[in-house]
Amino acid sequence: MAIELGRRQFISALGGVSVAWPLTARAQQVTKLPTIGFLGTSSASNWESYVAAFAARLRALGWIDGRTIVIEYRWTEGRPERIAEKAAELVQLKADVIVTSGDAVTALKQATSVIPIVFAMANDPVGGGLIANLAPPGGNVTGLSSQSTDLARSRLELLRKVVPRLRRLAIMLDVGYPEAVLELVAVQAAARKLGLDVTPLEIRRAEDIALAFTALKAKPDALYVVVDALVAANKSGIITPALHLRLPTVFQNRPFVEAGGLMSYGTDFPSLFQRAAELVDKILRGTKPSDIPVEQPTKFDLVINLKTAKALGLNVPPTLLARADEVIE
Repeated sequence: MAIELGRRQFISALGGVSVAWPLTARAQQVTKLPTIGFLGTSSASNWESYVAAFAARLRALGWIDGRTIVIEYRWTEGRPERIAEKAAELVQLKADVIVTSGDAVTALKQATSVIPIVFAMANDPVGGGLIANLAPPGGNVTGLSSQSTDLARSRLELLRKVVPRLRRLAIMLDVGYPEAVLELVAVQAAARKLGLDVTPLEIRRAEDIALAFTALKAKPDALYVVVDALVAANKSGIITPALHLRLPTVFQNRPFVEAGGLMSYGTDFPSLFQRAAELVDKILRGTKPSDIPVEQPTKFDLVINLKTAKALGLNVPPTLLARADEVIE
């Protein structure tokens, strides 16, 4: 009798487990948090301020990592050959939306035509073939343009105010990035109108940077650097030899000037990532990316490193210092 009772208790307990398990599984399925894939085309340290701005804006909108969403980060460390691999990982995770920069959009589009893609910054998204139109973009891609290509002439004009004898200009760019090539064309056109001779310094990998500097046959008067993931991951590898050669440098955004570059003119990247968080919010609440127009910035920041200017023996006009949004001393 005791044996029979024990058998019944075991069967009853087993039955309880068999009933409880599917209920638990169903509960887990119901409470699965939306997943945001974040594909960084540089390193986590280089994008620290961007990630902070993105996460802070998401929190303000009610999306908290680990509580109401899950954010899966992947980093390519500035190595273009890793973009496809990291893009595939996020697609396999079935992320609800993927955030990245213009460098990675093509690889993501090849990996998925279904998962929404938001680029937080792209130099020229239409010219670079990321989207067909700004409004509506169509497909599964939307985001924010940094308009870097459109600012090429403005950067040269600002640079010439600090380097009035500017005649020979070197332009460093990653020729493997289509939008960088478009910016090169814009810089060359602007340089011709300003009467400048241009020497492109083409790179495709980190090892090419030092070779590009040593290949210079004649010292240029200044260096224009087209920013992308490869360049961002190798800031010091560009700025240090440029300073050694006493080359004034102009960039797209602030971090390069903080690292010792002479000046930058462009949009504030953390603010673009804040806005990207708002686009992600719309998508998670049901808006299709094809219905979200690609936005263009309305404010551009001029940042000048006065310490670098003095080290290069350059005098920054007081009118330009007064115009600057930030002066690093």
